[in-house]
Amino acid sequence: MTTHADFPSIDDLQAALARHGYVSDRGLATAIFLALRLGRPLLLEGEPGVGKTEVAKVLAAALNRPLLRLQCYEGLDIHHAVYEWNYSRQMLQIRLLEAAGHLELETAQHDLFSPDFLLKRPLLQAIDGSAGREPVLLIDELDRADEEFEAFLLELLSDFQITIPELGVVKAAKPPIVVITSNRTREIHDALRRRCLYHWIDYPGFEKEYAIVLARAPHAPTRLAEQVVRFVQELRRAELYKLPGVAETLDWLRALVALDCQTLDEAILDDTLGALLKYREDIEQVQQGVGRALLQQLPK
Repeated sequence: MTTHADFPSIDDLQAALARHGYVSDRGLATAIFLALRLGRPLLLEGEPGVGKTEVAKVLAAALNRPLLRLQCYEGLDIHHAVYEWNYSRQMLQIRLLEAAGHLELETAQHDLFSPDFLLKRPLLQAIDGSAGREPVLLIDELDRADEEFEAFLLELLSDFQITIPELGVVKAAKPPIVVITSNRTREIHDALRRRCLYHWIDYPGFEKEYAIVLARAPHAPTRLAEQVVRFVQELRRAELYKLPGVAETLDWLRALVALDCQTLDEAILDDTLGALLKYREDIEQVQQGVGRALLQQLPK
């Protein structure tokens, strides 16, 4: 069973990620290695689709740990992220006590606000031991959550503990591995950044993206894979509303493989752009000339 000790060096960690299909550069591997060694949360920022979320997934697989994912969104609060009381079950218990004639206010309050009636959400599961081995906790797209929720995380990330008013403080016996991602649609507050190690994941260069494609889509024809990567690399230089990430490169290549394509041409480009680009204006721009110009530059 894999433990932190199985990664005695950054090279070993990088190789372990590669065995699970994640191609990491030295800088990212170093940031992950230090997060594991120092027990610090890791904040990953970058454009959508560059592999931030995948870091947590692959790390959980490499360490043989459970993955707990909290998907952030506007309006997220502690009831959906940390815990809430099972009110329907509490009401049923009250009625049962009333029917049995055993309803005493002080005793009922103690019993009803006990762990038996607690619904645990990902953040609480990550520190109370209910997930089994120390999990990998993924707090995904934190920039989508409100600043109030971000402030709530400070206690968790500093001391790996959560305060439940009815029960007291729940503290992790062994802290989870924490990966936080942000697409930077808003700035994450300095107080949270100080509690984390930080790494920016940029769009990869050709060699790295080609290696990713070969690792994640090994059955794709080699020439097609190279053409797709070169096309996307050049397309990111265009003035598009939303540039395609690595995730979109893989989606497009898999779509082409599903259609038994062996090489790119204008017809297949027009038919499959929806797998690569997600906005009508971008698709029209590529169809009206940008795409054909890029196709002519590809190796045959």
